[in-house]
Amino acid sequence: MSVLQKIIRNGSIMVVTVACDVLGSENNGTSTAAMNLIRYLKSKGHEVRVICPDSGRKGEPGYFVVPTMNFHIFNDYVAKNGVTIAKPDKEVIMSAVEGSDVVHVMMPFFIGHYACKYAVEKGIAVTAGFHCQAENLTNHFFLMNIQAANKLAYKEFYRLLYKYCDCIHYPTQFICDTFEAQVGPTNHYIISNGVGKEFVYRPDVKKPEKYKDNIVILFTGRYSREKSHKVLIDGVSLSKYKDKIQLILAGSGPQRDNLIKYAAKKLSIQPVFNFFSHKELVEVINYSDLYVHPAEIEIEAISCVEAISCGKTPIISNSERSATRHFALSDKNLFKCNDPADLAAKMDYWIEHPEEREECSRQYIGFSKQFSFDSCMERMEQMLFDAVKVKKGA
Repeated sequence: MSVLQKIIRNGSIMVVTVACDVLGSENNGTSTAAMNLIRYLKSKGHEVRVICPDSGRKGEPGYFVVPTMNFHIFNDYVAKNGVTIAKPDKEVIMSAVEGSDVVHVMMPFFIGHYACKYAVEKGIAVTAGFHCQAENLTNHFFLMNIQAANKLAYKEFYRLLYKYCDCIHYPTQFICDTFEAQVGPTNHYIISNGVGKEFVYRPDVKKPEKYKDNIVILFTGRYSREKSHKVLIDGVSLSKYKDKIQLILAGSGPQRDNLIKYAAKKLSIQPVFNFFSHKELVEVINYSDLYVHPAEIEIEAISCVEAISCGKTPIISNSERSATRHFALSDKNLFKCNDPADLAAKMDYWIEHPEEREECSRQYIGFSKQFSFDSCMERMEQMLFDAVKVKKGA
């Protein structure tokens, strides 16, 4: 046994294979969560192997790149979603998994399924994150609100991946309860995906001159139906301050053109539609006056955590299919799901009560400390250690 193998067996260093059906630009929560975990594990000295479809990673040490799926007439649609979806290459997957201590799967799709299957055959520990709500999938087939379709999706997720896992990582209690209601109890850890250290309150950041007379309201989220951008646009159109509100819709996604056209009909001041780097987004959050999260479907919404970590007072949809509602510190931080008039009333209230908004801001800075990046990543690392120990009978 080599020195490295002895160290691994003692539980201080692991060989971790991370299977990512979706990876590439960090323009979605799953890719961001995957890259955060990969970077953290590497910083702790672990050997990390990554299976992904990101052609830009070819030749990069530790990356095992597989082909991408060809959706033929739907390729443009997939591209608009800003993601690259993997096509399984069994030889590549097997070479990445071979000799690993643990395989961590990000999504219950092709790459995750085959990596898990091979790891089980080899007696290697398997963990998996839960980053995809059923509605995130059924939405693309216009079945988001069909309960039977969502139940079927969860059962298929379980069949393909989660039934074989030694433990499951759920970012919130909400998604744990939702999934277990369909498939029964699972061995699990509930750990936030964590918020980057750069997302902090910055009193030095001032509102740009062009917005100095505006009330800046921000929402960060992919331009997709389940994020409910139109509810926010309608809410602004009903506000008493609609002629002063500058809406910033940070993100990317397939509904961008539709939302631009919709906003043009509804608002006199056109929203800003833009994808911001982390550095840019920290500044945008800090100079915004309010953060609104209208999404109807949400596992955690790190974008909302980023906002409250910067001291923004949020207004959040009370959707029963969203974990984000649990971030509300009072009823004033919630509005009725898909109700633009109630949203407008809540926005107007916070606009008219700046002192109360400042106090709420201070409370949220304290509340957000539970999402500390280092703390969350340490717990993820411990989850992997635990899975390896159990598998090896330690």
